[in-house]
Amino acid sequence: MFTIINKIGVFDCNVLFRRCTESRFGETGFMKKAAYNITPSTEEVLRLMGEQIKLARLRRNLTTELVAERAGISRASLWKVESGNPAVAMGIYAAVMHALGGLDSELAGVCREDELGRQLQDIELKTGKKAGRRGKQ
Repeated sequence: MFTIINKIGVFDCNVLFRRCTESRFGETGFMKKAAYNITPSTEEVLRLMGEQIKLARLRRNLTTELVAERAGISRASLWKVESGNPAVAMGIYAAVMHALGGLDSELAGVCREDELGRQLQDIELKTGKKAGRRGKQ
């Protein structure tokens, strides 16, 4: 048993470690798998995006080590990006695209051509309805 003594008191590190890991990993000791509500078509889009990022890296003759270092991530995270893993944060994708030479500017085009949104907006304008406020019932 390993203990820590400080100004507050004596701590049993095994108990502290167990409490911390149970909150993050659950009773099994393994990290909880995040649940995503992603359709197969969205999974395919992410896979394709990852493949395009990988091809952009290969066209530039950049190694995984170099791109990961430039993006400030691990090679494992870069591999997840290039495989289209949905658990990767959008910021990581942006960092990798920036590391490839400023490709992150392409993200500004996301949802730019929102045809359905524009049609819905036009319907609201014709009927004179206003968008609802948050928190108002």
